[in-house]
Amino acid sequence: MRSEIVSARAYVLTALALLALTALTIGVAFLPLGPWHSLVALGIAATKALIIALVFMHLRSSPPTVRLTAAAGLFWLAIMLAGTLDDVVTRGWLPIPGK
Repeated sequence: MRSEIVSARAYVLTALALLALTALTIGVAFLPLGPWHSLVALGIAATKALIIALVFMHLRSSPPTVRLTAAAGLFWLAIMLAGTLDDVVTRGWLPIPGK
């Protein structure tokens, strides 16, 4: 298995990018975005997760089987989240007695 040596400069730039995205997340929290607030926050979080996966988990230079395994894990997570969302959205909420 080949392994690519990642320079310290790449790690520092990655850490700075993650800190900048964290600051952006904090800044967006104070903006009145209405219904777009959650979508913007999830987009920033997905970008941070992608950066972590590519750099710190070395998916950028991994063999195709490792990338396929990571994609399969994300696909399984999507299935689980879709099932949970399906249950929450279609549930008939029962009224609370006495209220």
